Amino acid sequence: MNIKMRVVSFCHYLQGPACTQYLADIGADVIKVEPLGGAFERHWSGGKSFVNGISAFSLAVNRNKRSISLDLKRKEGLEIAYRLIEHADVLVENYRPGVLERLGLGYEKVRARNPGIIYASASGLGASGPASDRPGQDLLMQARSGLVAVTGGGEHGPSVVGAAVVDQHGGSLLAMGVLAAYVRRLQTGKGTHVESSLFAAAIDLQVEALTKYYAAPNRETLLARGANVGSWYHDAPYGLYEIEDGRIVMSMNDPRKLADALDSEELRSMVAIDRFVERERYAAVIARLLKPREFAGLAALFDRNGIWYERVQDYEDLRNDPQAIHNGTFTEVDVKGKPATLISHPLRYDGALPGVRSMPLDSGADSQGILAELGLSEDEQARLFEDGVVGRPGRAGKSRFRKSP
Repeated sequence: MNIKMRVVSFCHYLQGPACTQYLADIGADVIKVEPLGGAFERHWSGGKSFVNGISAFSLAVNRNKRSISLDLKRKEGLEIAYRLIEHADVLVENYRPGVLERLGLGYEKVRARNPGIIYASASGLGASGPASDRPGQDLLMQARSGLVAVTGGGEHGPSVVGAAVVDQHGGSLLAMGVLAAYVRRLQTGKGTHVESSLFAAAIDLQVEALTKYYAAPNRETLLARGANVGSWYHDAPYGLYEIEDGRIVMSMNDPRKLADALDSEELRSMVAIDRFVERERYAAVIARLLKPREFAGLAALFDRNGIWYERVQDYEDLRNDPQAIHNGTFTEVDVKGKPATLISHPLRYDGALPGVRSMPLDSGADSQGILAELGLSEDEQARLFEDGVVGRPGRAGKSRFRKSP
């Protein structure tokens, strides 16, 4: 039996679009419902990164989807949304709590039209509670969850993670929840209201660290550490070190092997110390020994002695990393005649990566085809376009939505 999951996505920014892209990559038919002016990620791209006028932010999280743009504040636009929902298995949304409810697309109303629907909601801090109305965004949740406090350290103080890791993890968790609910639906026919939040995702990223922290004695004193020590709960030399021609990180290592690799009597004399209690002293010795070394010679020594290390690469290094190339990490797509580099789906299935089947470069790129699938005649479609209920490329219609900043 050929079963294809159908997903209606009311998503913008990153968490929701990332979730639905994971689902689209593995074969779900994802229809992205956008306002007439287009979703937020079409209008903003960090670093002013656009490819032939198309936001790189949008390219990053909207592959393998179809797009229809609707004015959901119009009765006809809302009814088209419901016709999509009636034929769907899943609805995914990541607006602030209450937004879809006010538009007439809350869980209870949707379930009344499609009792078996999987309704997946992603919020900032949760759908209820004392902070549920606060803004939910990656950086804010990094701070609230403690992630900023435990990152960086040393005399430079806390540090922000250099990518939107909370949003991306939140998207993957929401996709996992959708798939779990879909399995349940296939088994029982019952729908599910799946709820996730960026706050929960930020905490989930730190399961190991938080569990260890709350179990540790004298935990209030554990977070302070020197610049080389990469984690409050690992033994030295775990951390970041400068070398003559760059930086490296070192993971957990046998102190005897490390002393032999660097041929250091000083390190041999420290083999028996507690490298957690005296992590600063041990890391300082490692830092002094590594500073004058060049990477090529150091790598040969470390490889020969079984030391766990990696060079700190920048994004240019990563693009040319032989293993990344072998893994098919990067995908080139054509964006109106200009190439763009995308990051491939992270998993393989029977040895193969999911490909890029489609890319809705413009808001409403698939509006006409989707309306036809719903059984609307060409005359009905033309009226909806003309009245500004439905948008399509080059003719967004009479939008009642404010343009995204």
